[in-house]
Amino acid sequence: MGFIVRILLSALAAMFTAYLLKPAVKVDSFVTALILALVLAVLNALVRPLLVVLTFPITIVTLGLFLFVINALIILLAEKLVPGFRVEGFWWAMLFSVIMAAVNYILSGIAGTN
Repeated sequence: MGFIVRILLSALAAMFTAYLLKPAVKVDSFVTALILALVLAVLNALVRPLLVVLTFPITIVTLGLFLFVINALIILLAEKLVPGFRVEGFWWAMLFSVIMAAVNYILSGIAGTN
């Protein structure tokens, strides 16, 4: 049940973040946001750990800031996989990932799913 709540909260966070970044980021509908949340969950579970391991040296050199780049790459990959979700470019993907993480954190705190 907790997984479903986290997916719903992530979909809400995606919708809200897309609304904030409206001209550059577009989510067509709540169903698209749900699909996006599921795809991001799968990519974060499967692809992100591989990217973190492969880029470990550069992550150490940049004191962890390279993880923002990995998050942006995951968003761009999700854009390719989810119809109805569009991001204008790398920097918008990075901003989307940062704002969505913050909104998701706040919503999780409100819902009590931390």
